[in-house]
Amino acid sequence: MSATPDSTLANPEQRIGDLERQLAEREAELAECKAERDEAREQQGATAEVLQVINSSPGDLVPVFDAILEKAMSLCEAAHGHIWIYDGERVHLAAVRGEPRFVEWMHRLGSMRLGSRSLGRPSPLGRVVRGEPIAHVADAREEEAYRSNPIFREQVDVGGLRAILDIGLRKGDALLGIIAVYRQEVRPFTDEQIALLQNFAAQAVIAMENARLITETREALEQQTATAEVLGVINSSPGDLAPVFDAILEKAHSLCGISVGTLQIYDGAKVRTVASRGVTGRFLELLQKPYKPLPGHPASRLLGGERIVHILDLRESAKEQPDNPRQQASAQQGLRTALWVPLRKDTELLGYISAFRQEVQPFSDKQIALLENFAAQAVIAMENARLLGELRERTRDLQESLEYQTATSDVLKVIRRSGAG
Repeated sequence: MSATPDSTLANPEQRIGDLERQLAEREAELAECKAERDEAREQQGATAEVLQVINSSPGDLVPVFDAILEKAMSLCEAAHGHIWIYDGERVHLAAVRGEPRFVEWMHRLGSMRLGSRSLGRPSPLGRVVRGEPIAHVADAREEEAYRSNPIFREQVDVGGLRAILDIGLRKGDALLGIIAVYRQEVRPFTDEQIALLQNFAAQAVIAMENARLITETREALEQQTATAEVLGVINSSPGDLAPVFDAILEKAHSLCGISVGTLQIYDGAKVRTVASRGVTGRFLELLQKPYKPLPGHPASRLLGGERIVHILDLRESAKEQPDNPRQQASAQQGLRTALWVPLRKDTELLGYISAFRQEVQPFSDKQIALLENFAAQAVIAMENARLLGELRERTRDLQESLEYQTATSDVLKVIRRSGAG
């Protein structure tokens, strides 16, 4: 029998076509692998660059956020991007990149209080704030928020936004902020791009935590240094309270963001000012006069046992007390937020530190604790001065007694010598 000829040999053109097709498929697969490899390398390089920025600028978040946005927008093919920081009540713009018109609009917006009308119906930002880890929108103009939320609609129109991707910056369950990128065409972000932005979000959290730890360490060192310096003044000026009170106010103003402050002493009947910083005008004239605390005055509230007195807005408080000259004078000087911290020995009120700001900004728990520490140092200085005064008085009495006894002895000796003669 004769052998059956191979069909591929019988049709060489078909064989060549098959080989060419297989070669094209292999080349396409190779190109795809190379593209994936190059993309992975680019992402790894971007991640490494951001980590390098974090390491080279410890505690400074501005260059870190800028680097993160630059890399995220480039790799995610986005036209705009920004990062919000969340303080527990409001989101604040921390970084923004994109077209000038959009950047200017975002800077004008600045911040938003969560839960206010600015969030309206759940926008992508609102959804992340309410707990969603990711908010991915293919076309912003098809969202209900575009029709019902004027802030969101204006943002979309100003930036020409279509595809949106918002990802929360979280530490555990706590929301620290949001990173968002935008496209100007209806083209959803890929799973790889979403994962990449999540990685950048994790890097932002690392940078924020590093900055927080560095800030806390620096603040603790500054506070310890300030405490040591005040104790040094107490030791170097025994019995002299003026330099101690001045040093306490100086450190308190520097570390607690105080515009105007006083340290006042209560003698059991009246209050008098013994040190002040930043006080001028009518307010200064009033402070220079001893006064008896009126009902409702912070000093009276401290006498009543309150730990501190913290008034968010003196202007509003002054409206409630139109006949109180001190409240009116403080409001006229432009003072807004105020804090009174008592100087106590056990339960006895010895005086207080008053701290004022010229903007409505409450004092933090850390700042209140620091002022309480300064108040405790003032009490130590006052007790040292009192004990030193008592010691000096006893020494003077003993000296006078010794001089009297010596004089008496001398007289008796003279009498004895005269009698013997």
